Amino acid sequence: MSNLNWDDDDAPEPGADDRGADRSGDRAGGKPGEDLDLADFHGMARLIERMHRRYLDVVRVGLSKQGIEDIGPVQALMVMLIGEDELSVRDLMERGYYLGSNASYSLKILVDAGYINRAANQRDRRTARLQLTDKGRELWEGLRRMEQAQAEALVRNETEVRDLKASYRTLRRLDRLWGDMVRYSCLDFD
Repeated sequence: MSNLNWDDDDAPEPGADDRGADRSGDRAGGKPGEDLDLADFHGMARLIERMHRRYLDVVRVGLSKQGIEDIGPVQALMVMLIGEDELSVRDLMERGYYLGSNASYSLKILVDAGYINRAANQRDRRTARLQLTDKGRELWEGLRRMEQAQAEALVRNETEVRDLKASYRTLRRLDRLWGDMVRYSCLDFD
């Protein structure tokens, strides 16, 4: 059991259970999204940004606990994205949604600090391949343990497992929607 202070904002209302949940197939003649409160949608968008900043703070604390002071949380997340793989810089940027100049800066820090090897691709010398060093793998393993502890604190029973999966699916749909809106700006969402 965790000793974290849980917000009551996420707790179900007294007497609420899954039987009373709104199901899209149960609506009689209503349009999907008709009951949507735009304040909830707006709040979710703001919450995503705030959660990212808080997560970077959590990673910063985790680095400090491991005695790591030569990189920051953004570089640590890059180590997490590389993991056991060997990636091109382009693959890393696509996985982490980094901008080119930010990725280059962070990769330079990681190479200089000895966490990753950056070597020219044998087939195409213009592209670089990234792989964790032993020092990088040690950091990666510490960060994975930290994530495991966080997951165990967040998900304590089957209901919370379902909630987490539903939240993830919703965020993935939102990511696809926003991506499509940017890529295909000619789409009319009215």
